[in-house]
Amino acid sequence: MRQVIIIGSGPAGFTAAIYAARASLEPLLIASSVEVGGELMNTTEVENYPGFPEGIQGPELMAKLQEQAEKFGTEVVYDDVTDLDLAGTVKKVTLGSGAVHETQTLIYATGSAYRKLGVEGEERLSGYGVSWCATCDGFFFREKTIAVVGGGDSAMEEATFLTRFADKVYVIHRKDTLRASKIMQERAFANEKIEFVWNSEVAEIIGETAVTGVKLRSTEDGSLRDLPLDGLFVAIGNDPRTHLVHEKLDLTAEGTIWVDGRSSKTSVPGVFAAGDVIDPTYRQAITAAGSGTVAALDAEHFLADLEDASVEVPAAEAAEVLTA
Repeated sequence: MRQVIIIGSGPAGFTAAIYAARASLEPLLIASSVEVGGELMNTTEVENYPGFPEGIQGPELMAKLQEQAEKFGTEVVYDDVTDLDLAGTVKKVTLGSGAVHETQTLIYATGSAYRKLGVEGEERLSGYGVSWCATCDGFFFREKTIAVVGGGDSAMEEATFLTRFADKVYVIHRKDTLRASKIMQERAFANEKIEFVWNSEVAEIIGETAVTGVKLRSTEDGSLRDLPLDGLFVAIGNDPRTHLVHEKLDLTAEGTIWVDGRSSKTSVPGVFAAGDVIDPTYRQAITAAGSGTVAALDAEHFLADLEDASVEVPAAEAAEVLTA
């Protein structure tokens, strides 16, 4: 049986693994079979992670975190968790391979998933012009006309990155102001390839076998118009990956996992949560990493308390025997 199992391979998961491994807890980290590394794997230049004044590529940063975790003794398994049994003192983790791992503590750091528009044509044309990852698919849109949906930092970063390939990049936003940080807005506004389409939302994605355009709905008067496109990138946010713990852990009104104050302690003793899965507000790589640190320390303290309790009980029993 393991002392610590970590589910998730983003900044929170790998940072938790580094701390747990350095505490000689020999953690097992279960990474996805296809999405190892979290959202940073889809990020180009990371300029705000401390310690890298010249910036660092997202995939390179994640590779370094994994290397550091493994250096101290973390075991990484590339598989998907299909079921969790959190009842009782021993937690059970079932993988897609059928393997079942038991652990005294569990750190849940699964991050978040791309949010979809939920409009006609989105699912059908996914991979045929509809994408959620500019760094993955931008290369395929050289000298094309494309659009990005969204108004936050991710949308501005995607749009700016895509200008390396596309001739024209529209940014479609349902309001007339952006929620992106000032520096990201300034970069997008200064880019001559980017044009903003304000007060508009995508009502339908057009195309039979590939994207040929979108139908836009005005958020002011409801009128519709077509915008010809070769591709559409969706950057409207993310949802926490909590499907494995529904009705097993308490959730917040935002859909994130509830934790006790600034700790990582969930509603189930021995189960801890970290990263975007508990954070509806900040959702940065560095805050996720800090959250992973908290989870590892909380798990370490929990295990120490268990050990102390197991030592105290035999001692009390021995005292009773001596006085009998």
